[in-house]
Amino acid sequence: MKQIIKIAGFLIAVIILQNSVSGCEKKQSRNPDEPEVYQNPVVAKSLPDPTIIKADDDFFYLYATEDIRNTPIHKSKDLVNWEFVGTAFTNETRPDFEPKGGLWAPDINYIEGKYVLYYSISVWGGEWTCGIGVATSDLPEGPFTDHGKLFRSNEIGVQNSIDPFYIEEDGKHCLFWGSFRGIYAIELSSDGLALKPGAEIQQIAGTAYEGVYIHKKDGWYYLFASIGSCCEGVNSTYTTVVGRSDNLFGPYKNKIHQSMMDNHHEVLIHGNDRFVGTGHNSEIVQDDAGNDWIFYHAVDKNNPKGRVLMLDEVKWQNGWPYVEGNSPAKEWNKPEFN
Repeated sequence: MKQIIKIAGFLIAVIILQNSVSGCEKKQSRNPDEPEVYQNPVVAKSLPDPTIIKADDDFFYLYATEDIRNTPIHKSKDLVNWEFVGTAFTNETRPDFEPKGGLWAPDINYIEGKYVLYYSISVWGGEWTCGIGVATSDLPEGPFTDHGKLFRSNEIGVQNSIDPFYIEEDGKHCLFWGSFRGIYAIELSSDGLALKPGAEIQQIAGTAYEGVYIHKKDGWYYLFASIGSCCEGVNSTYTTVVGRSDNLFGPYKNKIHQSMMDNHHEVLIHGNDRFVGTGHNSEIVQDDAGNDWIFYHAVDKNNPKGRVLMLDEVKWQNGWPYVEGNSPAKEWNKPEFN
């Protein structure tokens, strides 16, 4: 009887081992032609108001509003897997022209051999004391040296002067900004570190918007912005919208030619049953296959603490950008990189 039990035990062990090997073979035999997928959020930590740049080392660097103090920096090779590399500032080097202000909505650029980081600094509700400053670094991961303010709301005469965006066009170096009090533009010096002497302010869009970003494609300028409430948790109504113009300074219009100066636009990304508060998008970046991608933040109803980092593919149809379903993908094919 003992011998029979031993033989039975041996046979059971062999069967378990065969099943285990078979399972491993199945795991390894995934069809290589099937695209790999990712899931949103790509970073399940609070990284609001993202901005992104590709550096000479072939890494993408992403910066965000300081829910992580002193402006967090992450890097990635594939837009999906992100590594925290540090902060743009320290407690000793952080901007302080608004002493109790938070560092919000950065905008990263490469200008004349320097990484140039524009930032907003504000206390909540301080719409006349907030302002926009600039810092530089030789490296995308910093450390950044603060050059102080470009302007404050009460100095430039634009209420709620936050959310900067820099763009170069036809030899002009321009800064766009604004938050629910109009979107404005002004010309900067060639190094991007000061207002151009004599430059005049120009209003670009109406009072429904903040978090402006402008993307040029096929002779059109696309103004992306956010409407609604950013910061009310699962009750946030933030929505990403877009208009276009054949001129950098507008007028920007929707598909039926209504003006963004009058708060008309097209919806790019709105909430769904999982994610809400979908707004303040980054620059559009391309993968090696020429596909366009956009980052933004959202509140995850499954874990509503903070505003997590989202990634979606931007497609184009009849000269207009769209995201599939006009809402965040829960799962999507990964960006393609060699």
